[in-house]
Amino acid sequence: MPNPTACIPKLSEAQFQQQVIDLAKLHGYTLIYHTHDSRRSQPGFPDLVLVSEHRGRALFRELKTDAGRVSPAQFSWISGMLLAKLNVGVWRPADLKSGRIIKDLKGEA
Repeated sequence: MPNPTACIPKLSEAQFQQQVIDLAKLHGYTLIYHTHDSRRSQPGFPDLVLVSEHRGRALFRELKTDAGRVSPAQFSWISGMLLAKLNVGVWRPADLKSGRIIKDLKGEA
């Protein structure tokens, strides 16, 4: 029997990022930051900063494709932010499918 998900095209990181931003807006995140040209920015800083004043939450998220790897600079930022007790992590398209991203946005995770 053929795999029904085999025909579903994989999301590019840009498509995935736009879906995450759209979901964040739907869930009340009004301040959204993404560095569009990271060549002049600090290496490894997370892709998105999402702030919901209503929820009193700020999320720092690195976005990766399902096969993407976290670079050493990204790992350093994520580790440092975790030690500082900031809400930081990595999201992948599989997290979108599983509902994890929506749970994180709602503060249920």
